[in-house]
Amino acid sequence: MNDFNPSADPVFDGFLAQQSREGMELASESDLLVLHPAPQSPPHFIAEFRCRGLVREGEGAITECDSFHVGIWFPADYLRRADPFQMIRLFTPNVWHPNIGRQHPLICTGKIAPGTRLVDILYQIYDILTYQKYTPNEFDSLNKAACSWARANAQMFPIDRRPLKRRSLQLEVREI
Repeated sequence: MNDFNPSADPVFDGFLAQQSREGMELASESDLLVLHPAPQSPPHFIAEFRCRGLVREGEGAITECDSFHVGIWFPADYLRRADPFQMIRLFTPNVWHPNIGRQHPLICTGKIAPGTRLVDILYQIYDILTYQKYTPNEFDSLNKAACSWARANAQMFPIDRRPLKRRSLQLEVREI
């Protein structure tokens, strides 16, 4: 996974290589995440989340969906400046969530500091898709209708309670 075209910035290249390793490690320890390096990777990744979330069908029905694709891109100045609206794109259509735009494939993860790790961004996206994180205020949402709907249906959340990272179970067997 380290076979990418290096930039002129060895610090950024080291950061990207580390993000690739950590992201692929998280995906290998998850039943819900598959991480695909995009053809021009890094700094591009496509995260496939196999978790339950919500979509709005063409006729308006809100239904569960169990597959979401999100593109994540690290611009060359990412260690100095981070704009989540520039970096994160939702490829799955009609996702129903207050933090996800209806007309545009934007996801509001909240503030992302420069240099935030890929795995932290993946966790934030997962928390949004599964409704473990959402804004209840219309003035702060990208989808006001979904925001109002979410407040009225808060008892349903989170939609998916499974952890993104598989929990390890350590058993010790003793003879009695």
